[in-house]
Amino acid sequence: MSDRNPVRLAVVGAGPIGRRHLQAIAAEPSCQAVAVVDPASSGVEAANEWSLPHYADLETMLDEVAPEGVINATPNSAHVPLSLACVKRGIPVLVEKPIADRLDPALALADASEAARVPVLVGHHRRHNPIVRKAREIVRSGVLGRLTAVSATWMAHKPDDYFNVAWRREAGGGPILINLIHDIDNLRFIAGDIEAVQGMTSNARRGFAVEDTAALLLRFRDGALGTVMLSDTVTAPWSWELTSGEQTSYIYPKTGQDCYLFAGTEGALAVPSLRLWRYEGAANWQSPLPEVRLPVDEADPIRVQASHFADVIRGRAEPLITARDAARTLEATLAVTRAAAGGGEIVLSG
Repeated sequence: MSDRNPVRLAVVGAGPIGRRHLQAIAAEPSCQAVAVVDPASSGVEAANEWSLPHYADLETMLDEVAPEGVINATPNSAHVPLSLACVKRGIPVLVEKPIADRLDPALALADASEAARVPVLVGHHRRHNPIVRKAREIVRSGVLGRLTAVSATWMAHKPDDYFNVAWRREAGGGPILINLIHDIDNLRFIAGDIEAVQGMTSNARRGFAVEDTAALLLRFRDGALGTVMLSDTVTAPWSWELTSGEQTSYIYPKTGQDCYLFAGTEGALAVPSLRLWRYEGAANWQSPLPEVRLPVDEADPIRVQASHFADVIRGRAEPLITARDAARTLEATLAVTRAAAGGGEIVLSG
């Protein structure tokens, strides 16, 4: 493979996120889309829109097109089996989040990737957002002193017609696995691994079989504690989508609020605004606490992720989030439901 030529990528799954990947590839000179795989009519439509060959199944496409990488944007249940099929052929994969809907298949994919030495990059795209990367840099630089307390919020109101899709009313289709997993991964990336989880869930507002609200406590490995409040049935401005202005497969209005707070012994940071507070002298709650807003460049994280995937395929970079790392995010997220079901404090294996 010549570094002067774009890497040849096939996109599997032509739903909203698959189409978003196709947009990002079209804008990224290091990548070239070469096929769309999806048996539904949306697959034919996407292939026609981008003037690409269409395939109804993965294996036929791999035989005929031989892409250098595959983007797996299929429903959650297909993430692991289709990614394993690529790994067995030695083809690097970018698989959408969550890596799986259960921990065992996620770990099986991690084992297969490591054994075959075929990279798997997981699509927790917010790690590629310059805001998140800057927050990680600040927290891990020691500017805040010893990180002690973390607060995160995901609160928004999903419209009623969102739930016309049956699986969104059932277990696994709620905000824990759909939305909270993004925030858990952000918190892990910025603040470090999570050691233990406690949680409560409720479905009292919508009455579906799945949760509409959750509250949880986190203990990070270095001793910091965190709280997270989650609900998809409230009118509120505090979610990553509404606070960051990040555009993925949907467009959200920017509220100008913050959804994460990181507090240490020497300072505090609000995200995504990147407002930083530190005393000019010795810490004293009666002293002025100056605020500084840190600058950060804007970038499309999906496009940055595509460029990173190209570097991974070429052997220039290791995946920013591997299958095993993503499995840790999944484990922490699934632990919320386990804890809420009466498991008390869930200590994670990682």
